[in-house]
Amino acid sequence: MKNDFSEGPVWKRILAQAVPLMFAQLVQLLYNVVDRIYIGHMGSGDSTALTGVGLTFPIVTFIVAFAALFGTGGVPLFSMANGAGQRDRAEKILGTSAFLVFLSALILTALGYALKEPILYFLGASDKSVIYADEYLRWYLWGTLFSMIGTGLNGYISAQGYPTTGMLTVIIGAAVNIVLDPIFIFALGMGVSGAALATVISQAVSAVWILRFLTKKSAPLRLKRGNFRLDRGIAARICRLGTSNFVMSGTTCFVQAVCNSTLHIFGGDVYVGIMTVLNSIRDVFMLPISGLVSGAQPVMSYNYGAGRPDRVRSAIRFNTVVGAVYTAAAWLTVFLFPGFWFKIFSSDKALLGPGVSAIRIYFFGFVFMALQFAGQSVFQALGDAKHAIFFSLLRKAFIVIPLTLILPRIGMGVTGVFAAEPISNAIGGVACFLTMRSRIYKKLGEKEGS
Repeated sequence: MKNDFSEGPVWKRILAQAVPLMFAQLVQLLYNVVDRIYIGHMGSGDSTALTGVGLTFPIVTFIVAFAALFGTGGVPLFSMANGAGQRDRAEKILGTSAFLVFLSALILTALGYALKEPILYFLGASDKSVIYADEYLRWYLWGTLFSMIGTGLNGYISAQGYPTTGMLTVIIGAAVNIVLDPIFIFALGMGVSGAALATVISQAVSAVWILRFLTKKSAPLRLKRGNFRLDRGIAARICRLGTSNFVMSGTTCFVQAVCNSTLHIFGGDVYVGIMTVLNSIRDVFMLPISGLVSGAQPVMSYNYGAGRPDRVRSAIRFNTVVGAVYTAAAWLTVFLFPGFWFKIFSSDKALLGPGVSAIRIYFFGFVFMALQFAGQSVFQALGDAKHAIFFSLLRKAFIVIPLTLILPRIGMGVTGVFAAEPISNAIGGVACFLTMRSRIYKKLGEKEGS
């Protein structure tokens, strides 16, 4: 069967899932950064528009957090049920997940329009930058439902053994975005509004593609009308496991907010613009490893549900080694060519000088992210919600946020904001990986030998 992950070499099964997802997520980055590239090169190269759009990142991330809670929280449960041969239960999990995604999208859209301006000022907007931020959000919030469908439900396609179809979801949407961006931003003179409108339309196209696949009769496991409802028992399990993703995305939202507001105090709009560029560059380098672990998760979940601990251990080893090699290479690339990466996103010379220094500090501990991803993905794939949630909180909420608030105020200034990231990567990544190895990897070995 196409969606049977218990056959063949584990590394091949992971790559068969991960390579299309890596490519898809690299294309997905176009959703996130093409707007910023065009906006960073608008007009005379002034960074205020880029800064304004950067201020919307915590809000966008908060929306993604709910998609992660209700969407990706159900994928491991869906895969384990499928691996155990419980097809009806797998479809009920899909239906409940979709219902929660739709309901939360409608609520978040209403709240976003009601509270966007006070939230932007809370996030560190100035009277100048808030104009661009409000302009972007006014259009972007219309696409909240489309964005959440893309983030929350696309994983159910790949989890059934169709990673290429999941990849096409992203490619089609990104292609629409690439075509529409210059038309709306420059040809029609819509500026920041054009960038947001292009994103909304592209996300709508992706959402239609996903729903078309999940509802067609030829899909192995379908989204059926009878299952599109709230099953409280399933919803509780989805939320319990999805909380780790929600916490990870949610704390990222608060980290962005704290970073922006602190940088605004100690450095002004210029440094908020620099952080916008750094977040964009980080997105570029994070997506391949995110694709790797996303591809490995259904393989691990399926084999765990099928009682194959040897294959789960093999997947963990593969993830760890490949992730470590990749993140080390990515860090070296940024360290050697910081100016090249920075100029992609902004032509403002005021950002370049301090930005080159900031990027080298910010990415210094990037290799430790491989350990964080390797450990976190195992906790989530095997349904260990407690540890998944804890390590989601540890790196961001318990380390980054306090350091971002403290280091600038003990003499480090804006440098302290950028230094908080590598410190948290090292401490959080090592702690997460060692805990996973002692509590899960070794126990799987015991089961394998029994």
